[in-house]
Amino acid sequence: MSSPTQDEFFMGRALNLAEHTAALASPNPQVGCLLVHAPPGRGKPMIIGEGAHLYANYDHAEIVALKQAASRGFSTQGATAYVTLEPCSHHGRTGPCADALFTAGISRCVVATTDPNPLVSGRGIAKLQAAGIEVTVGVLQQQARDLNEAFAHFIRTRTPFVTLKAALSIDGKLAPPPAHRFPNQPHWLTGPAARHEVQVLRHSADAILTGIGTVLADDPALTDRSNILGPNGEPRRRNLLRVVLDSHLRIPRNSHLVRSATRTDNGSDVLVLTSTSASSARIAELTRKGVDVETIPDHAGRLSLPAVLATLAERNILSVLLESGAHLNGAFLRQNLVDKVVLFYSETELGEQAIPFAHGILSPYHFEQSLHRVTRVLVAPDARVTGYLRDPWE
Repeated sequence: MSSPTQDEFFMGRALNLAEHTAALASPNPQVGCLLVHAPPGRGKPMIIGEGAHLYANYDHAEIVALKQAASRGFSTQGATAYVTLEPCSHHGRTGPCADALFTAGISRCVVATTDPNPLVSGRGIAKLQAAGIEVTVGVLQQQARDLNEAFAHFIRTRTPFVTLKAALSIDGKLAPPPAHRFPNQPHWLTGPAARHEVQVLRHSADAILTGIGTVLADDPALTDRSNILGPNGEPRRRNLLRVVLDSHLRIPRNSHLVRSATRTDNGSDVLVLTSTSASSARIAELTRKGVDVETIPDHAGRLSLPAVLATLAERNILSVLLESGAHLNGAFLRQNLVDKVVLFYSETELGEQAIPFAHGILSPYHFEQSLHRVTRVLVAPDARVTGYLRDPWE
């Protein structure tokens, strides 16, 4: 394997900065920036400033890096900027970063990927080039695009990016038959390493979505427990939104979800979506317990899944992790509403009578044939298969 080029090395560092903004940058993209200078006669290039964008702090990654360089007494004249996403060219919550970079006197800008918004894509690059700055585009592009796949999908479609996650037996089943399970308790198929990865997925998501069937069968908490995975924890800017589809409001008042609902200025972290015919008294009861309840269109008792996603989009939810049962998995897949799939396979065999992966889907093995950019890795003792049903950038 060839060693990385200098541009790849510094862009890799910028991507690392961006990766650490998971759950802190949404609904903005995750962006990292590095400022590198090679003073005449002083040997190899050195990092003079670096930064990443945090939504609550307003400043974009380029501004954070420029301020750090200034605070450390470094001149940015003639420096190279490494940015994981094309510098913005327009006024939003802040001024254009392209303007800030050429005002700072940089001579070169290396960009991992262009802006996914077709209305502004390429304009930041054009601004820099018009100012006489050399621009290189496409260094570690795929890694940068993977990091912001939810943002790219949302900015193009105005709907959340949906990742279906499932833990399966080696014969492609979700869980044992109901008669073989203890009520209100989850049945663990995978080991600690795979469950750790699920928490990483939850931490990267804005919302987690399930159906009332899963709530009644497992009584899940659906929390982001990544904050207990490391010594420093994994902070979030806003709570993981836990969403339940429950057309008849059967969610038990003593369920984990209802008992743990937390209300902030931005609303509750538990949202129950129900039909327009739901009991107003039951809605009021759940509301008093700290749960947000919204009614959406339904047909013959089935909630409209496009309306579900539209409701979440109104809340600036860019990414949804679908952790549900066979009915909801099948419905999302049949309606072509899933963008990405992450499947964890255990070594356990559950047999023909077990609950299938998704109703209306032959088997996960057949389903995998429709995926592209498929990766398979060992998460001992289990295996993880990741694939896409559509490219969020195209």
